[in-house]
Amino acid sequence: MPKVLVSDKLSETAVQIFRDNGIEVDFEPALGKDKDALLARIGEYDGLAIRSATKVTDKLLAAATNLKVIGRAGIGVDNVDLKAASQKGVIVMNTPYGNMITTAEHAIAMMFAVARQIPEASASTHAGKWEKSKFMGVELTNKTLGLVGAGNIGSIVASRALGLKMKVLAYDPFLSEDRAKELGVTKVELDELLGKADFITLHVPKTEQTANMITAEAIAKMKPGVRIINCARGGLVDEDALADALKSGHVAGAAFDVFAVEPATDSPLFNLPNVVVTPHLGAATTEAQENVALQVAEQISDYLNNGAVTNAINMPSITAEEAPILGPFVKLASHLGAFVGQMTRDPIESINITYDGKVAEMNTKALGSAAIAGVMSAQNPDVNMVSAPVIAADRGIKVSSTTQEKSGVFDSYIKLTVKTADRERSIAGTVFSDGKPRFIQIKGINIDAEVGSHMLYTTNKDVPGIIGTLGQTMGENGVNIANFTLGRSNVGADAIALLYLDDAPNDTALAKLKATGLFQSISPLKFDI
Repeated sequence: MPKVLVSDKLSETAVQIFRDNGIEVDFEPALGKDKDALLARIGEYDGLAIRSATKVTDKLLAAATNLKVIGRAGIGVDNVDLKAASQKGVIVMNTPYGNMITTAEHAIAMMFAVARQIPEASASTHAGKWEKSKFMGVELTNKTLGLVGAGNIGSIVASRALGLKMKVLAYDPFLSEDRAKELGVTKVELDELLGKADFITLHVPKTEQTANMITAEAIAKMKPGVRIINCARGGLVDEDALADALKSGHVAGAAFDVFAVEPATDSPLFNLPNVVVTPHLGAATTEAQENVALQVAEQISDYLNNGAVTNAINMPSITAEEAPILGPFVKLASHLGAFVGQMTRDPIESINITYDGKVAEMNTKALGSAAIAGVMSAQNPDVNMVSAPVIAADRGIKVSSTTQEKSGVFDSYIKLTVKTADRERSIAGTVFSDGKPRFIQIKGINIDAEVGSHMLYTTNKDVPGIIGTLGQTMGENGVNIANFTLGRSNVGADAIALLYLDDAPNDTALAKLKATGLFQSISPLKFDI
């Protein structure tokens, strides 16, 4: 009989789900805060159900000799060492959809609170004052809401805001025109949103692209009297710059549930007038906590009893029989997607995946999920193979696949084609006998390239001096080239280069390459090898 430890607080109903599924369960929520006791006990268990208190470190995983699956009741898995879990062969699951409504409702509540200065008015009235004229608010009706991020939570906020008779502008690189129409929002670029919105609410993950996206320069583009709400992730907003704008009066108010450093015991936003702050309560409702608890119990039970993998963070939905053969192709599909995703900034309208040869007879659903997750991971690092197709559908991205018999020299290959309104990108790859994924065609140009952790992709006309320029520029700026692959469509025509680098190229090197005028595009790429 499988054995599961629940080391954080879950409801009795969730614990009973394990028992009903024939799984022995120990409900000991105190262990999540006692790392030594947890370390001594973890070797007994096949599964571990947690919330945020339990810290799953590499040390704990090393002691978890029987552990097969970790289930996180919630979205974030920052308290789990994913790399160590993957190396150990432990599946990590989360429950990404159980608290969407709760988080969206909190953002709406924060918008109301800052619009009517409710917390300050409440504190004043509790103090025995009657300062009715001091707390003049604004209506939400007919105001313009700027929605930064129109995914699962953002789309719920949009629907609630439309119900309040607000006008909604949305900025999201993956939002298609069709999906925008379906949501009833107007799709705009970020600068237009900043300049027109009366309220701005953020609903994006924290990535390299979104970190500190609301800078002093961005705030300066906003209309005077704007109010900013952040219930997404800390670090999206330059808190010092926002504090300055609040003090100057350019920003009329702010409501923050998340902060750059948490727990937030100090912040530039604290103790400023008309700033509403809460301690990361976005998912803190009875309903949401119960939903994610029930989901994680069902998922862990299903895996331990049936081998079914749901909402896995660190592995595809693959059976034990498929894994040895399919695994390398899953990695290939993910790399193909990551390549195109890092190259694409415009909203994606469609994704087509072609499976040629023997791979067409494999589990193409898993391969397709890996490819889609790879594409979308450039904008959303929290996406996984299970959630990626759902998110793509929600955003109006049309996903299709084609299978065909062997058509060339390779026994199997996968080709990924992504279309936006203005262009089409394609890349193909295969797996050689050594089990390593390789790129075999980019932009219709044949190439033979292994995948490296840090790469630089350039496009140019086939003219003399390209190799020398790349090598010299990288060398002069301290970037070591481990390997080099070239391809061209014809003599003097379009050409491409892939550089394998020891580290990510620095901004100076990239700027100097651009200044040469030799390159049509220069794109640093990063892959999870």
